[in-house]
Amino acid sequence: MKTEEFLSDDFLKQFKTADQLNDFLAQIQKRGIEKMLKGELDSHLGYDKHGANSRNGYRRRKLRPAMVNQR
Repeated sequence: MKTEEFLSDDFLKQFKTADQLNDFLAQIQKRGIEKMLKGELDSHLGYDKHGANSRNGYRRRKLRPAMVNQR
């Protein structure tokens, strides 16, 4: 849907109360912010969410024994 269609009278007629309109606008804002944050994270990490397994913490690791202080 194009941005102009959101402002059409036919589209806006579906909202009968101010609460309905506010709920819709809150959903739009939430989804927009989530998409921006996802894009920012993808840009920062340099790959898409499903491009690598390192976002969920899964990767091969080599365990080293803990160093114990000996006197």
